[in-house]
Amino acid sequence: MFANGFKIAGVLTAAATVVGLAAPATQAQISGSILIDGSSTVFPITEAMAEDFSIANPGVEVSVGVSGTGGGFSKFCAGETVINNASRAIKGSETEACAANGIEFTEIQVGIDAITVVVSSDTQIFGSPGTVEGLSIDQLNAIWDPSAERRIRRWSQVDRSWANRLMVLFGPGTDSGTFDFFTDEVNGEEGASRADYTASEDDNILVLGVSRSPYALGYFGLAYYLENQDTLKALPIEGIAPSFETAASGDYPLSRPLFMYVNNDALERPEVAAFVEFYLETARDTDLVREVGYVAMEEDLYTTILADLGL
Repeated sequence: MFANGFKIAGVLTAAATVVGLAAPATQAQISGSILIDGSSTVFPITEAMAEDFSIANPGVEVSVGVSGTGGGFSKFCAGETVINNASRAIKGSETEACAANGIEFTEIQVGIDAITVVVSSDTQIFGSPGTVEGLSIDQLNAIWDPSAERRIRRWSQVDRSWANRLMVLFGPGTDSGTFDFFTDEVNGEEGASRADYTASEDDNILVLGVSRSPYALGYFGLAYYLENQDTLKALPIEGIAPSFETAASGDYPLSRPLFMYVNNDALERPEVAAFVEFYLETARDTDLVREVGYVAMEEDLYTTILADLGL
């Protein structure tokens, strides 16, 4: 059980029972297109899956966009895409939007992440260049709470031993599931955050921004930190560093499940059923999820989801 209350169970849930799924066709038979959008956090997993699937099935074109979890749900619930990558569970308002448009869906957990709080490799926030200290949730709240806007502007206002320099903050935009999850865990309310920071749904922009300033701090998914360890340092939270092991156990305070949501009607299309089957089997049978920087679930959980889907 995660400290934040999420249980890594790999449970597949659906807005309606998935029945009559098309049996996956052979490689020679599969053709068509699959439109996917959503979370920048889940994007590296799905992009890698799509690339490998397309090599094995050249007749299928898989397009993976990055609008953030919320932006992706807007498209998904309007019927513009058939799969939405999500770094948080779907909201009630989004479920209602899907229902209003006759979109029934299945939620599938695909992995586990650890939201990583980072500073530049030559940070001077905590003293001499490169020195890193861990943060508490209370300190993160002091930095990111809405009440801190235009009031808590220097690092020394959080801790007198820290640099008396202006804060430079980077974080996901409001369409991001990472933003929703982080603000809920740190500030006690989803979406509650100071607004005077550089925001983007593109995590690569956040990486670049933090790496360029010794007085910068930001947060995003674990994979983006692992890809940029030469320019970034991760901060332990409540004394626990983000890692594959602490994310899998749920010991890391900002661990969270990652999902994809699939349109039930689209699952009846052979190319979509084949892609979902390929995705889950690859996550179960290979190290791809770990290779792109996230934590795979136990093998039997993927097997159970495949069985529940009839794949």
